[in-house]
Amino acid sequence: MRTHLRLAAVAGAAALVLAATVALTAPAAAATLFGDDFADGNASGWSTSGGSWSVAGAAYRQSSTGADAKAQAGSTSWTDYAVRARVQPVAFGSSARSAGVVARAQNTTTFYSLVLVGAGRVELRRVSGGGVTVLASAPATVTPGGWHELTLTVAGSTLRGAMGGQTLVTAADSTFTQGRIGLVASYASAVFDDVSVFTGSAPDPTATPTTGPTSTPGPPPLPGQPDGFASVAGFGLSGTTGGAAGPTVTVSTAAALAEYAGAPTPYTILVSGRIAVSSMVTVVANKTIVGVGGTAEITGGGLQLGTTTRPGHNVIIRNIRFSGASDDSISVTNGAHHVWIDHNEFLPAYDGSVDVKRQSTFVTISWNRFTGTDKSALLGHSDSYPADVGYLKVTYHHNLFDGSNQRHPRARFGEPVHVYNNYYRNIGLYGVASTENAGVVVEGNYFENVAYPCYSVGGYAESGPGRLVQRANAFVGSGTCEAGGAVQEPSSYYSYSLSPASSVPAAVTAGAGVGRL
Repeated sequence: MRTHLRLAAVAGAAALVLAATVALTAPAAAATLFGDDFADGNASGWSTSGGSWSVAGAAYRQSSTGADAKAQAGSTSWTDYAVRARVQPVAFGSSARSAGVVARAQNTTTFYSLVLVGAGRVELRRVSGGGVTVLASAPATVTPGGWHELTLTVAGSTLRGAMGGQTLVTAADSTFTQGRIGLVASYASAVFDDVSVFTGSAPDPTATPTTGPTSTPGPPPLPGQPDGFASVAGFGLSGTTGGAAGPTVTVSTAAALAEYAGAPTPYTILVSGRIAVSSMVTVVANKTIVGVGGTAEITGGGLQLGTTTRPGHNVIIRNIRFSGASDDSISVTNGAHHVWIDHNEFLPAYDGSVDVKRQSTFVTISWNRFTGTDKSALLGHSDSYPADVGYLKVTYHHNLFDGSNQRHPRARFGEPVHVYNNYYRNIGLYGVASTENAGVVVEGNYFENVAYPCYSVGGYAESGPGRLVQRANAFVGSGTCEAGGAVQEPSSYYSYSLSPASSVPAAVTAGAGVGRL
């Protein structure tokens, strides 16, 4: 998805601050000029020179190591701004080759750039007529196949380059005063994603009225039963029961899984052993899908809850390992509601691990392991889908995010989103992101070796700011959780018991994942 010349990162009138809110302060306003996460599957608006460019897997890929490849977008009249992108170098033609972002481009041979160099450094460059002048450099860990967030800021004659939010290089140069933004892969293959261009600091987002259904919280559910938002009454359901009203079947083939998951009547489906599927298996309403023992696995594809004509509400998925999905491991979409995803394990997928989007709501994601995943838990289809406002009420609790990269979750529009008692360990890009005026409560979590635990009032990538309340979290070897704004309290929907953050690593390590029901 791309946003061209998008001014005012958050629009909106005065907020309705609901009775159960917690307020924090936030800084002043920003403007987003451009954004593209390539989720729409194309690169319209970009012009390229050299190399082999294509959009695949919701990212922009340059696959040649034999060309000085560039892609550019935006306006030649832009002056002072920052361009940020995630960059994944795949292979360098030699240790001197590079990949990165471009600012104030006059054309494809004249611009400023911030690049990752194969030899293990970051360079701030002035490129004029194809000639390269290194303005500043710093050593950095450059890992082929790993994601690196680069931000190049140009303000007057001041140039600043950051990696992972940490400024590494600065320089003064006034050769170019305005120009487009771009991406460069100089005799290197690379993947680019989440490109954004912005100015200023972040606005103070305000709470908006909740338009979705509400209910009065009851007592906490019994152990082994759906809790959090999956337990809340609404849309004609008293909670999430899955396929309890139907017969139980055991499946061990992709064909049988697809048959029963897509059946129009309730089923409890026991998954036995490893099932290889070639694409997304459609799961329609009133299903429980649970693995037998500790060896159940779905590999090569994933589960999609709901289509535009066949709703995927009232679904339970438990005790299954998901690996190597060709798209998402689990996609909760098209207005699916009352979903419980519990005690599963997610290994890297081509796209997301657990996506919740397109007016889906009343979902609980609990006691799962995310091991080495990239886009772990997207919440909200895109910045251009405000129909999600009033929906996307999701609880994330007691999950282990272990060496995963981002989106734990990345929230747009939903409120309240409740993130509690999760264990974040050795995270790549960031922990939680609240964007596009989402309202997220982050409490009682344990962040260990997480440089950026939270993004919120400053927005993230192309997305505008969100609201986030953080409390009672533990930060070990980690940065600061960016917080601000007011958020509706999850306790206005359901009861829950918050454990001390210090107890989370032991409890989650012992209890999360398959074979631990």
